[in-house]
Amino acid sequence: MAAASSSSAATAALPSLRTPASLRRLPSQLSLFSKPSSIAGLPLSVRSAPSLNPRCDAVSHQNGNLSKPISSTPSPLELLKSSAANRYTKEKSSIIAIGLNIHTAPVEIREKLAIPEAQWPQVITELCALNHIEEAAVLSTCNRMEIYVVALSQHRGVKEVTDWMSKTSGVPIPELCKHQVLLYNKDATQHLFEVAAGLDSLVLGEGQILAQVKQVVKAGQGVAGFDRKISGLFKQAISVGKRVRSETNISSGSVSVSSAAVELGLMKLSESSYADAGVLVIGAGKMGKLVIKHLVAKGCKKMVVVNRTEEKVNAICKELKDVEVIYRPLSEMLECAAAADVIFTSTASESPLFTKENVHMLPPISKAERRRLFIDISVPRNVEPSVSDLDNALLYNVDDLQEVVVANKEDRLQKAREAQAIILEELNKFEAWIDSLETVPTIKKFRAYVERVRASELDKCLSKMGNDISKEQKEAIYALSMGIVNKLLHGPMQHLRCDGNDNRCLNEVLENMRALNRMYDLETEISVMEEKIRVKMGRSQK
Repeated sequence: MAAASSSSAATAALPSLRTPASLRRLPSQLSLFSKPSSIAGLPLSVRSAPSLNPRCDAVSHQNGNLSKPISSTPSPLELLKSSAANRYTKEKSSIIAIGLNIHTAPVEIREKLAIPEAQWPQVITELCALNHIEEAAVLSTCNRMEIYVVALSQHRGVKEVTDWMSKTSGVPIPELCKHQVLLYNKDATQHLFEVAAGLDSLVLGEGQILAQVKQVVKAGQGVAGFDRKISGLFKQAISVGKRVRSETNISSGSVSVSSAAVELGLMKLSESSYADAGVLVIGAGKMGKLVIKHLVAKGCKKMVVVNRTEEKVNAICKELKDVEVIYRPLSEMLECAAAADVIFTSTASESPLFTKENVHMLPPISKAERRRLFIDISVPRNVEPSVSDLDNALLYNVDDLQEVVVANKEDRLQKAREAQAIILEELNKFEAWIDSLETVPTIKKFRAYVERVRASELDKCLSKMGNDISKEQKEAIYALSMGIVNKLLHGPMQHLRCDGNDNRCLNEVLENMRALNRMYDLETEISVMEEKIRVKMGRSQK
């Protein structure tokens, strides 16, 4: 974790933002802070953040100075209600997208932050253990590593996630911030929708990213911290991706990273044909399977596939006809490479499979005028970058695929503009849904208030009537009280709900909510904060 002394450097390095960052803060579980003063010239105010560790003493803030630790034991909620810090309960949580992608960072940076899919649930847990993070999700592919969070405080949440990314990757914060994507709320939502639609991909309209967004939801199921807002965000993104592809045909004729790699290989082979080339594919996972299928589509009739297990290779063979696919274990990789003209690598290995030394030791390929071709679409990379220094090898990685996709990109720009109209429509629906969640605590509190009044008045009525009334009469009186309450509640409840499909302005709904809060002293802001504190305390105790 970066030291507090480096925080000013981190702040200065933060990228420009579409949405100005708020300087809002929320009180911690046991520590309350005054609102920080703004720092001229900086987009965010960064100060060292006191820990939320339950062992920390509670502190109060008076006249701008911290007092001595308090030894009494008022609850965090009581402190919240009685202090100036209750202004934080007026703030909304923020959705933040923070990370980097192929447009902002080279592969040598991206590979350091890549997170294997199997670790996504663990990452969600780690992120939600941070002081100001309520919910989280991670999307890590060969082209991007992006973290989406719901944060109690925008700038503290950004600092905590950035510190976490730096600590886990070993990339210094200033270097990380040079390449960082940092978006808030509506901009963050729009970005994910564009990602799911394939508009932010290296290959415009490619379909694999939608499957990867779906995998985020699958990996997050049942994980504490992949909760209502983040789950809703990703599910909506999936709907957007499906709708864009069905209504615009943006993916028709498009290429994926795997097919672009196969096209690149075809361009670099002197005969421009896979028919007579010795082809080796390392890895039979999702990307490797696509490489194999695209090789077959481009006329490759024979290839060797190296994989840890034979089952995946056999399953792929069953889907292909008139193609000879030879399986070899990973232990025979170098032996297979010695007989290959072009080698595709697409494994999840975190260390290089091919080093400069072992590639240098490979024998010359059968045609002396050519060099052995390595096309590495793995992140982290499977082939050491220094291999490109050798005279007997040509090395290309995922960043080199631009050469293939630029020509294809122009053909789909019009479809991308059509997709943006769909994204804007879905974005407005999602924003309305998120904002309408503010009314949920008011609805619950108001219903509970009315129910207490009804039950109390019903008891008074029955006590005055004595014991002479029958069970049927009691039931009739009870039904009468419930009917009156439900009819009276119908109007207010209708004016507190907004799903984005009606014409009623969301501002009107929120004003209705605030009016009910004032009239009935519902204190829903305190109720929401109490729930947030309870959730954070529960997670810290696990």
